[in-house]
Amino acid sequence: MSTPTGFMEYQRELPADRDPIERIKDWEEFHKHLSNEQLRTQGARCMDCGTPYCHTGIEIGGTVSGCPVNNLIPEWNNLIYRGLWREALDRLHKTNNFPEFTGRVCPAPCEGSCTVGLIGDSVTIKTIEQAIIDRGFEEGWVVPQPPKMRTGKKVAVVGSGPAGMATAAQLNKAGHTVTVYERADRIGGLLTYGIPTMKLEKNVVQRRVDLLAEEGVEFVTNTEIGKDITGDELKEQFDAIVLCGGATKAREVDIEGRDLQGVHQAMDYLNGTIKSYLDSNLEDGNYINAKDKHVIVIGGGDTGTDCVATALRHGCKSVTQFGTHAKAPLKRDQANNPWPQFPNVYTLDYAHEEAKALYGEDPRAFSVLTKKFVGENGVLKELHTVQIERTVDETGRKIYTELPGTEKVWPADLVMIAVGFEGPENTLVDQFGLEQDRRTNVKAAYGKYTTNVEKVFAAGDMRRGQSLVVWAINEGREAAREVDKYLMGASQLP
Repeated sequence: MSTPTGFMEYQRELPADRDPIERIKDWEEFHKHLSNEQLRTQGARCMDCGTPYCHTGIEIGGTVSGCPVNNLIPEWNNLIYRGLWREALDRLHKTNNFPEFTGRVCPAPCEGSCTVGLIGDSVTIKTIEQAIIDRGFEEGWVVPQPPKMRTGKKVAVVGSGPAGMATAAQLNKAGHTVTVYERADRIGGLLTYGIPTMKLEKNVVQRRVDLLAEEGVEFVTNTEIGKDITGDELKEQFDAIVLCGGATKAREVDIEGRDLQGVHQAMDYLNGTIKSYLDSNLEDGNYINAKDKHVIVIGGGDTGTDCVATALRHGCKSVTQFGTHAKAPLKRDQANNPWPQFPNVYTLDYAHEEAKALYGEDPRAFSVLTKKFVGENGVLKELHTVQIERTVDETGRKIYTELPGTEKVWPADLVMIAVGFEGPENTLVDQFGLEQDRRTNVKAAYGKYTTNVEKVFAAGDMRRGQSLVVWAINEGREAAREVDKYLMGASQLP
């Protein structure tokens, strides 16, 4: 607790964002920062709540409540209030390997379960988290900490996203020799290719990769397990293998006209833009360009929202984002969405703010079902939709009913499909002969991360399905502890 009455004395304050019209002209991060004094005041709003749900990391009603990596939030809020930044950084790193990532891209379920939110506005936890780690790097407090001893055990980590990086960081800390394999040309997985630079600048990712390399982690790029190196070769060379390949198999749509030119998967669109930007500042033209086009994004999640923001920066003529869900209420529905569940309320994400500033309205269309794509000479021309109503039957199954008379035709030159992911790609699954669950994720023993194959473990989205970066870090840390126990008989890792 910082001060007993801080949550009553001070109002929630967030840092201002860069002007939407100005920031769509570049690809830089859009957040500004609070001053140290403002951050101290925000830390003072953390109350003596007895049971801090903010760091519980449990699932309630199908959504996560609190921090999945169990960040010690009240402790570092108090330390910031007292001006003890170095100590706050130590507490933050105790549970989270990469707070510079979560402080930027996590949707902050911790804030949704903050006790202050019961009677007012929650503590600005995410803002404080980012401020602590950013100051840690600025002050030179974050330095390589290689292990003092090596165990002689070798571990391969397949996939360099947040789960793979967290696994590697923890196992290296335990003294094992860790090699991370990545099929792309850059390390980071979806942190690099997936999340746009305006949400997470790639020098932030590379800074942490460089730090891990200095600590002894070896990174190997442009190498796909199952193609460049077989699973058997990997098992011969290493004492343990941790698969963190993600859930990268994009979900398709069975819609008439899907094969028309101009209809693309969202990740092809995002990744192409990011790679071209990193390679040549978009000068090579090796990306799907939305300039002067009517763009429609099918899918109401974060991936679809990132497509909206990217299209705006390309200079699209218009952009609309479809969602099958209804528009959320302005205030939390206490009957169906009570605290400490994550609040399902209407908000404008960064891309929606930008589109509204440019075009005058929220770019989202709610309760919309796409019926068909229509083209001319094989090229997309328009898109047909109908409004729907969603109900839930007694078994919990969602039922969508089309509403007569609500059909609409939309001009469309470019469509991005962003309706989620089905699970991991088959290459690794087939290569190692892994069992899969009913959702096609790699089947691994709960809490153990062990697969049906000796010395092969699985973690992250590959095991649990498409999820948050913070869950991937949690999975990587937990899997590392189980691998350490497998190799050494016991583990000192948290």
